[in-house]
Amino acid sequence: MESLQATNDTDNCWVDVMRPEGTGPLAGWYQLQSITNVGGGEWVADRIRSADGKVQPVRLSSLASRSRSIVLFTHEAAWVQLRVVSGEGVAARSGLKFRRIGRVRAFAVMLEMIGVHAAGGVRAALGAAGDFIRTAIVYGVSAGAEGLHACYRMVIGEGAPVELHPAQVWRLRRRAWWPRSDRLLLTPIAQLVAKASPLGGVTWEATTGKPRFGITRMDGSAPILKAGWYRLTGRLTASTGRIVAPCFYLNYATGKAQPLPVQIRVHEPGVDGRVDMSIRFTHDVSALRFDPSTGPARFTIGGFQLRRMGRPEWMSRLLAGLCDEDGRRDWPAIVASATDMSRLAAQGRLRSAGELLAERYIETSQRHAGSYAAWVRKYDTLSVADREAMTSRGQALAVDGPKISLLVPVYQTPERWLRSCLDSVLAQAYPNWELCIADDASPSPHVREVLEEYQRRDARIRVRLRKDNGHISEASNTALDMACGDYVGLLDHDDELRPHALLEVVEAIVARPGLELIYSDEDKIDEAGRRFQPYFKPEWNPDLLLSQNYVCHFTVIRTLLARNVGGFRKGFEGSQDHDLILRCSREIQPWQIHHVPRVLYHWRAIAGSTALERKSKDYASSAGVCAVREYVRGIAPHASVDELPHGHYRVRWPVPQPAPKVSLIIPTRDRVGLLRTCVESLLAKTGYPNFELVVVDNQSYELDALAYLDELRSRERVKVLKYDAPFNYSAINNWAAAHCDGELLCMLNNDIEAINGDWLDEMAGFACRPDIGAVGAMLYYPDDSIQHAGVILGLGGVANHAYCHQPADFPGHGARALVAQNLSAVTGACLLVRREVFEQVGGLDERLRITFNDIDFCLRVREAGYRNAWTPFATLYHHESASRGADDTLEKVARFRREVALMRERWSTILDNDPAYNPNLSIDIADTASQLAFPPRQSRWVGG
Repeated sequence: MESLQATNDTDNCWVDVMRPEGTGPLAGWYQLQSITNVGGGEWVADRIRSADGKVQPVRLSSLASRSRSIVLFTHEAAWVQLRVVSGEGVAARSGLKFRRIGRVRAFAVMLEMIGVHAAGGVRAALGAAGDFIRTAIVYGVSAGAEGLHACYRMVIGEGAPVELHPAQVWRLRRRAWWPRSDRLLLTPIAQLVAKASPLGGVTWEATTGKPRFGITRMDGSAPILKAGWYRLTGRLTASTGRIVAPCFYLNYATGKAQPLPVQIRVHEPGVDGRVDMSIRFTHDVSALRFDPSTGPARFTIGGFQLRRMGRPEWMSRLLAGLCDEDGRRDWPAIVASATDMSRLAAQGRLRSAGELLAERYIETSQRHAGSYAAWVRKYDTLSVADREAMTSRGQALAVDGPKISLLVPVYQTPERWLRSCLDSVLAQAYPNWELCIADDASPSPHVREVLEEYQRRDARIRVRLRKDNGHISEASNTALDMACGDYVGLLDHDDELRPHALLEVVEAIVARPGLELIYSDEDKIDEAGRRFQPYFKPEWNPDLLLSQNYVCHFTVIRTLLARNVGGFRKGFEGSQDHDLILRCSREIQPWQIHHVPRVLYHWRAIAGSTALERKSKDYASSAGVCAVREYVRGIAPHASVDELPHGHYRVRWPVPQPAPKVSLIIPTRDRVGLLRTCVESLLAKTGYPNFELVVVDNQSYELDALAYLDELRSRERVKVLKYDAPFNYSAINNWAAAHCDGELLCMLNNDIEAINGDWLDEMAGFACRPDIGAVGAMLYYPDDSIQHAGVILGLGGVANHAYCHQPADFPGHGARALVAQNLSAVTGACLLVRREVFEQVGGLDERLRITFNDIDFCLRVREAGYRNAWTPFATLYHHESASRGADDTLEKVARFRREVALMRERWSTILDNDPAYNPNLSIDIADTASQLAFPPRQSRWVGG
C-alpha cells in the first residue's frame, strides 16, 4: 500500500492530493479517509477530480468518525484534487488519508457504503452484490467492478453526474467465429435524473424535452463500431409520460470534419416497451449518443443489445421490412426487390444485390418514417376513445357555447363528395351548429335530392335553392343571410371537416372571449381518402396574408363582423374568402384573431380543383390580386401588387420621397478581400439614391487592409470609423449608430455581397412602414443555395436560419420561402431598421457580444409593438462570418454557452413557441427545411 498526503490549496476550495515524489496516483483503487478533528479544523468534501477531467463523488467529513470513500483511477493521473465545500483546505489537508488498497477491500467498502447510504439499506447492498456476481460471471470481474463502482457513485453522489447501473448497461455483440460481447455504458450528459430503487435498479427521469445519454465503453473510451448492419433490441418502458422519437446521434470516423452529428431515429417502443430494428452504420462509428425521448418521461432501460448482423440475416430482415405508407408490408415491392436481387446474385454481383436492397429499404423507411402519412398515423388519428371523449366535451360546451353556422355554397357537386361533406358535419363532436346550404341552381337533379334527404335527416340542416345561378359569392351571401349562429364557418361543398373541428374552435372562443376570427391548419385529401400536403400555419401574420391566403381553411368569423363588412363581394369569385378575411382583419385588433394549430379541415384535391393545383382556376389568382390591391390601397395608396408565377402575390411598398438616408454599418477586421468585395458591390450595384457606407475598423493590422481602409476614406459615400476595443458586435454597431446620421440603419456584415440593384429599395419600403420594425433579406451562399430565409426561433435550441442550404428556388412549407411575410426575427448580417425604433429599444445588448444579439434585438422590437418582416425580393450573397472564424476554442465555447443561457433566461417562452412558426413543424437543427415535428410540440388534443 502507498499513502499520499494532501498539500495546501491556493484558493481554499480544492486541495491538491500528491504522491511524496510529486506525481499523481497510479491506476488502481484508492480509499480516502478522514481523521476526526485533527488540528481542530472542521470540513466537508464532496468531489475529487483528476487531470483527465473526470470527477467522482465522495462523502467525507471531519465531523463523522473515520468517514471514507472509494475512488478508482483507470490511468495514472498527473494530479488529483479534492473539493472542500465547507471548512478550510488546511484543515482538510491535515485531516485526510489517501491510500491505495486492493480490489477485494475496495469491493467490501463499496458494498458497506451502499448498505449505509442507499434507501434500501442491506437489501440494496445485497442487490448490488448480486448484480456484481452476475456481471462478473458473464463479462468478467473487471466489468463487474466497473458496474459496482457506478452503483456506488450513484448512491453517494447526491445529485452528482451518475453512471448507469450495471443491470442496464447495453450489450455489444460482434460477429466472429466465436461470438464475443462487449459492454457499453450509458452516462447521462443532459437533463436526466437517476432514481435508485431499493433493489438496486435505476429509473431515469427526463426533466425536459432533450434528455441525452453518452455511450462509452466501460473504461470511458469511445465505442468504435465497425460499419455494417446492426440489430438493436431491448426494452424502453415509460412509467409516466411517453417515449417519443428516440434517436441515435453519431460521428463517423471518416477523417473529415463533421459539423453536425448524424441522426438515426429509433423506432418508438410498442406497448410492451420492446424495440427491435435494423440500423446501418455507413462508416466506422467514433462517437455515439442516445436521446431516449423528446418529451418529459420517467422510464427504464433494460436488456438492450446492439448486434452486428451477417449478410444473410440483414438481407432477409430488410426484405421483410419493406412497407407502404400505411405501415403495412408492401408485397409488390418485396417481390420486385427479391426478383432484382436474384438477377444480380445470378450474375455474381451479390454485393450489388445487397446495396440495392439497402438503398430501397433506407429510402422507404426514411420516406415513410418522416412522411405525413406516418405523422398522421402516430399523432393525428382519432381513436374510438378520442371520439367519445370529444363528444362528452362537446355536449358539455354546447349548454352555453356559441352556435356555429356553417356556410356551404353548392353547385353541381358530385354526389360522392357532397355526401362526404355533409357526413363530416353530422359527425361533429360539438352539437350546437347549423348547416346553411345555398344551391346555386345546380342543373343535375341528384344535388337537390341529396340536400333534401339530409334536410329531412337533421333539423339543423337548412337548404335554400336559388332560382338563378349567381356564382359563388352570391351563393355564399345567400347562405350568410340564412345564418342564425353567433359565428359563421366557411366550408366548401366537396371538402370535409375533422370530427373535432367545431369543438376546437369553440374551446378557443370560450377560453378567449372577444375573438372575432379563428382559423386552423389544413391538409388535402385525395379521391382514395389519403391525406397529404398539410399546411401548418403561423399565428396572425398580416404580411403573409397579403402574399397568399394562408388563413384559408378552416375559417370561422363572428357573424356580425362578416355582415358589417358587406359579406362576400361579387367580382372576387375564386378569392372571395381571401377578400372577406382581409376586410374583416382591417376592422378588428390582432388579439381578436386566433390560430388553432391543428388540422381541422380536409381540402378535396380532385381534377380541376384549386387544392390540386393553384393554376386550376386562373380567375382565383386574378381575383386575389384585386383583393390584395384594394386592401393595400387603403393603407399605402402608392403601393403596387404583382401576381407571381407560382400564383401568389408581391406587394411593392413605396419609399417616401425624398428617400430617407440609410447608413450601412459594416464592422470589419483585416480580410481585405472580403471587405473589398462587399464595399465595391454595394457602391456599384445599389440603386437606392440616398445611402452611406459606415465602415467600422475593429483593430485591423494587416497592411493591405489598412491601405484599403485609407483608400476608402477618400471615397464618396464612404465613412471609415476606428473602433479600438475587443470585438463585440453589439457594442460596435451601437457605437457606429451614434456616429452616423442615417434615418434608417442597416447592420451589414463585411462578407455580404450585393447581387441586384433594388435590394435596398425593397427593404426600405418595408422599414418605412410605421408598423414594421426590423427587416431582413434573402441571403444566399456563393453556390446560390439559401443561407438565410428568415429565422426560426427554437431551431437548434435558441434560433437558426430557415431553409439553410436549400436550393435557391426552394418553395418552403406552404411556399413561404417565396413570399414576403412577418417573422419573429431576422439575421443581423443584413438587417434594416428605422433609427427611432433602434433607439427606442436601446440598440443591441452588449452582453451578447457575438451570437444572438440580432435575435434578442428583434424580439425586443417585437415586444415594443412592431412587426418584423422578411422579404425574398431583396437578395444578397453572404460568405458567413469568414473574417471572425469559428467558435472552436474553450473561451469561445464558454462565451457561446453564456449567451445561450442569457437568451433562454430572457426569452424561453417565445423561443419554445415561435408565433411565426408552428408546433407541428420540427425545430431539430437538422430540419431547417421545416420538416414535420416527430412529435408535435403540443398536447395530443386540447382538453383531452
